[in-house]
Amino acid sequence: MQMSGNTILITGGGTGIGRGLAEAFHALGNRVIVAGRRQAALDMTTAANPGMASITLDIEDPAAIKAFAAEVTAQHPDLDIVINNAGMMKIEDILAQPEDVGTAEATVVTNLLGPIRLTAALLPFLMKKPRATVMTVSSGLAFVPRASTPSYSATKAAIHSYTQSLRFQLRTTAVEVIEIVPPYVQTELMGPQQAIDPAAMPLADFIAETMALLATGAQEICVERVKPLRFAEARGDYDTLFKTRNEPRIPEPAR
Repeated sequence: MQMSGNTILITGGGTGIGRGLAEAFHALGNRVIVAGRRQAALDMTTAANPGMASITLDIEDPAAIKAFAAEVTAQHPDLDIVINNAGMMKIEDILAQPEDVGTAEATVVTNLLGPIRLTAALLPFLMKKPRATVMTVSSGLAFVPRASTPSYSATKAAIHSYTQSLRFQLRTTAVEVIEIVPPYVQTELMGPQQAIDPAAMPLADFIAETMALLATGAQEICVERVKPLRFAEARGDYDTLFKTRNEPRIPEPAR
């Protein structure tokens, strides 16, 4: 993809990976619009990056998505890239609450239906451009799920599949389709502790490596840190990796 001179919409752009991408693209001379539910988070991002714009978006509401698409294309007729980044991730204890599917339903609406609906709403506009890009953000957990977040992992697997099909269907158009596959990154997706977890990849490192890979023209962006998950099945160690990442660790006996 072309790395500068674009007008880029990033959902979930007020925090975490979304904000990191927004600031990186902004620094390269792109016109960036961040979108999300929380105006305060958007305001903090735009205040720190003069020239960046924001629009609120309720990604769970189909009618709001259609209205948003009309608004953003009217305000920014040069829009040519959309990055579907907004998402949620929650722990689900199925044994404790087997009949409670509230979190699962909300996760599917936000992580899967949201990007599909927004892409559908913007695609007719983007297809009129001489070049355009639709970008999705999946996860390493699409390939080796985290058992404690089953709905999140499932929606990211679905986004990966959807992205592949979308890319194939648009292969004869000027719209390219790119997937970013993050590992565990230091953001607040699951709370403040994640942002300082030494086991997670530093956000700045993830953004830097991702931007470098985007500049190569790759269609699937996998930083080195996520490759063990992405290619576990192909390597033949999926079962071992799934087990070691999901089974509780048994403390060593006292000596």
